[in-house]
Amino acid sequence: MATFKTLFTAEGEEKNMKSWDLYPRPQLRRDSFLPLGGSWDFAVSRVKSIPEEFPLQIQLPFPPESALSGLQRITQEGEYLYYKRTFKLPENFLKEKLLLHIGAADQIAHVWVNGSLVGSHKGGYLPFTFDITHLLQEENTLIIGTEDHLDDHILPYGKQRRDRGGMWYTPVSGIWQTVWLESVPEEYISSLRIDVTQDSFSLAVSGAKAGIVTVKTETGDLTFPLEEGVCHGKLDHPHLWSPEDPYLYSFTIQTAEDRISSYFALRTLEIKKVDGLMRLCLNGKPYFFHGLLDQGYWSDGLFTPASPENYIRDIKEMKALGFNMLRKHIKIEPEIFYYACDRLGMAVFQDFVNNGDYSFFRDTALPTIGIKRLNDRHLHKDPLTRAAFLKSMKETVNHLYNHPCIVYWTIFNEGWGQFDSSLAYEKLKEMDNTRFIDSASGWFGGGKSDVQSEHVYFKKVKLKAGKKPLVLSEFGGYSHKVEGHVFNTEKAYGYGKCETREDFVSAVCRLYEDEILPLVKKGLCAAVYTQVSDVEDEINGLLTYDRRVQKLLPEEFLPISQALTSAIREK
Repeated sequence: MATFKTLFTAEGEEKNMKSWDLYPRPQLRRDSFLPLGGSWDFAVSRVKSIPEEFPLQIQLPFPPESALSGLQRITQEGEYLYYKRTFKLPENFLKEKLLLHIGAADQIAHVWVNGSLVGSHKGGYLPFTFDITHLLQEENTLIIGTEDHLDDHILPYGKQRRDRGGMWYTPVSGIWQTVWLESVPEEYISSLRIDVTQDSFSLAVSGAKAGIVTVKTETGDLTFPLEEGVCHGKLDHPHLWSPEDPYLYSFTIQTAEDRISSYFALRTLEIKKVDGLMRLCLNGKPYFFHGLLDQGYWSDGLFTPASPENYIRDIKEMKALGFNMLRKHIKIEPEIFYYACDRLGMAVFQDFVNNGDYSFFRDTALPTIGIKRLNDRHLHKDPLTRAAFLKSMKETVNHLYNHPCIVYWTIFNEGWGQFDSSLAYEKLKEMDNTRFIDSASGWFGGGKSDVQSEHVYFKKVKLKAGKKPLVLSEFGGYSHKVEGHVFNTEKAYGYGKCETREDFVSAVCRLYEDEILPLVKKGLCAAVYTQVSDVEDEINGLLTYDRRVQKLLPEEFLPISQALTSAIREK
C-alpha cells in the first residue's frame, strides 16, 4: 500500500522513486493502490483473438521492444500482442467498486476480465480506466490485447517508425505504463480541475458534490467548503511557484464516502510589453525560459525508464547546468514525470503528439531552403486524421491541466501533421487560456499563435523580435560521439560535428555567448537547445543515450546560464 505522506514529501519521494510500484496519479491519491507490474504471461498472434497459450514472459511496464521487458522484440504490422496474469485482492481491500487503470498502451487496447470483454481504448499516450466490479471472482484472470497500426497515420504516433533511423526511433507497442487496481466507494471523486491566480485557487470536482477541502499552508491548515462540486479559496501571504522556488500547497478533499489527497501551486503566466519588447512573464515579471529538448527515450526501456528515479536524475542534472525548462517533445510522459518537475522546479513546454503523414519534401526540404509559409488550411485534409488529432489534444489538456510545471503548449512541430493551425489555436484557447500557445513550432506559421516560434540549425542564430514574444524553440544540436556509449556505431545524426569533448564544450558555450545572450536583451524570451540526451542515431545530447557520460559540466556552463536568466532583469 502506498500512502500520500511517503510519496508527497521530498525525502519519501526520493526513496520510493526507485520502483514503478509507485502511486501513478500524484494529483488524485487515495489510500487504495494495488500495482500489477512485474512478470506477465505474453503471446504474439497473427489472429485477432485470445490465444490458447501464452508461451512468453514480459516485464511490465516496459514495452516489448525494450531490453527491460525481457524480450527486446520488434512488433510487426499485423501482429497482435496479448498479456495475461491472475490476481487476488488483499483482505479488506475492496470497498464498493474496483477500477482497473492502464497508464498507456500503444495504440489500441482491449481488456478482458474472467473471460468477459470489459472495453477498448484507442490512443497510445494517455491513461484509461474500466470499472470491473461486476466481473470479480475470488481469483481473477486479466487479459489485455493490443494492436499497433503505426503506418495508418490516424492515431498519434510521434517519432516512432518501423524503418527507424536518423530522427526516427525504434517504435514502441503494447503496454508501456503502469497497470494498477484501485478500490473506491460507490460515490467517488473521479477527476479534479484546478485553477489558480496569484492568491487564490478554484477546484471543480467530478463525482462529489459536498465535502471539506483542507489546504496545508506555511502558517497552518485552512478549511474550505466543497459545494455543488466546486470549491473556491483565497490565501493570505501567497507563496508563488517558480523553477527557482517550486512551492506546492498540499490539500485533501473529504466527502461522506471518499477522501483524496492532491496539491496545487500558485503561479500566473502573461504576455506583456516591457521596455518596448513583448515578453513572456511568470508571476507578473519577464522571465527567460532557458531550456532543452527532452524526447523521453531511454537506451534500456525506450519509452519507459528503468525507474521513475531516472526522471529525477535528468531533471537535477539539467538544473545543475542552470536550465529551468524542458520542452517535452512529441511525447506524453507518465504523470510521475510532471510531478517531479512540479516538485523540483522545472518548467515544461509540452508538445502534442503528431499524427498524419510526414513528407520529407514538404516538411523538411522546403523549409530548409527558406520556404516556411504554406497555407495550412489545405494540409492534411483527411477528416479522420484531423478529428483524431483534435481529440488527442483535448484529452491531453484534460489529463495534464493541473500540473503547474506546464507553462506552454506546442500544437504542431515543423509541419508534422499540421492543418488549420488557427482553428486548432482557437479550440485549444477554449480548453486552456492560462498557458502560452505555440501553434507552429519551427515553420508554417502565419496563423494565430501567442508567440513567434523559430528553429535554427546549420547557420547563425539571427532573429528579430516582432509583435509577439520571440521563442527559439529549437537550435544547436551539436553532435559529439562518446565511444562505448553510442547506439549505432556505424551512423550518427546531428547538426555540426565535434570530435572531442573540449570541442563540444567550446562550441556550445560560444553559441550561447555569441548568439543567444545578445538576443535576450533584444527580445528573445525562450531558447530550447537540442537536446537533453543522445537518442539512438542522434548523438547531439548533453548526456549520452545510456546517461552514463555527461558531455557538458556545471562548472563549464552554469555562468552562461546565470547570465542568460538575469539578462531580462538587467534590461
